Amino acid sequence: MNPTIKPRLAALLLLFPLLLAGAPVLAEKADRSKPVNIEADSVTVDDLHKVSIYLGNVVLVQGTMTLHADKIEVHQDAAGFNSATAYGNPVSFRQKRDGVDEYIEGFAKRMQYDGKPGTLQLFDDARLKRGADELRGSYISYNANTEFFEVKGGNNTATSPAGRKGRVSAVIQPKPAKPGQAAPTAPPLPPKPINGVPKTP
Repeated sequence: MNPTIKPRLAALLLLFPLLLAGAPVLAEKADRSKPVNIEADSVTVDDLHKVSIYLGNVVLVQGTMTLHADKIEVHQDAAGFNSATAYGNPVSFRQKRDGVDEYIEGFAKRMQYDGKPGTLQLFDDARLKRGADELRGSYISYNANTEFFEVKGGNNTATSPAGRKGRVSAVIQPKPAKPGQAAPTAPPLPPKPINGVPKTP
């Protein structure tokens, strides 16, 4: 690769790790200042049209974020806004959440990030995991600026649980009780009547 185009590539590649780094509640904030490392079998760069394409076993790493894809395509518009699309079977990413010992993971056949509105979209057999919580659907959208999620069932998905084909699925685990705090218990049952006369407590 021509060494003179490496700075341009680095600038373009800084976009894609921001697909979750723009969301403080999800991603490790320190990742944004970490260098981007990317490996692929091949790369093509169209500097005139501001497009770079990475093909074959693409692995992108920035800080705690790791993304695996078969192909990543990065575009930059005239105003300087970037967008990127990753393709795979599936595309997968994993990144540590900020301030907690927990990771967020995502899987889909296609992931698309648009830097202008700050949206990440997962298409086809989409799945997001945060700790033990999980969202599944044919389409998942997340806006990093508004912290707004949208999940659609759409067509049948291979990841849909049995009997729930084409439906949105969510698994939300209860929060564990704080140390020293007893878990909530069910209220006591009322006294049973004796010979039809209610028993007083």
